[in-house]
Amino acid sequence: MREQTLAITNKIGLHARPAALLVKTAAAYKSDITLVKGDKSVNAKSMLAIMSAGVKAGDAVTVRAAGEDEEQALEAVAALIKAGFNE
Repeated sequence: MREQTLAITNKIGLHARPAALLVKTAAAYKSDITLVKGDKSVNAKSMLAIMSAGVKAGDAVTVRAAGEDEEQALEAVAALIKAGFNE
């Protein structure tokens, strides 16, 4: 398993559009990808789960990937977050 902690830098946090981008990116990989905020851990391939996490601008989240393509999956999700979801 690989993990990386990142700050959410876009102005609104994980609202519908960035959450959809995150789910789409995560779904492209076979690995299990989890987003962790505080004591809450959610499946990064589930739009409903991501929205229920309540991630806001400035929050720190940990992305965990476990599986055969975990390194590539983590890199892709981390790049998306670092880019502020292209907003």
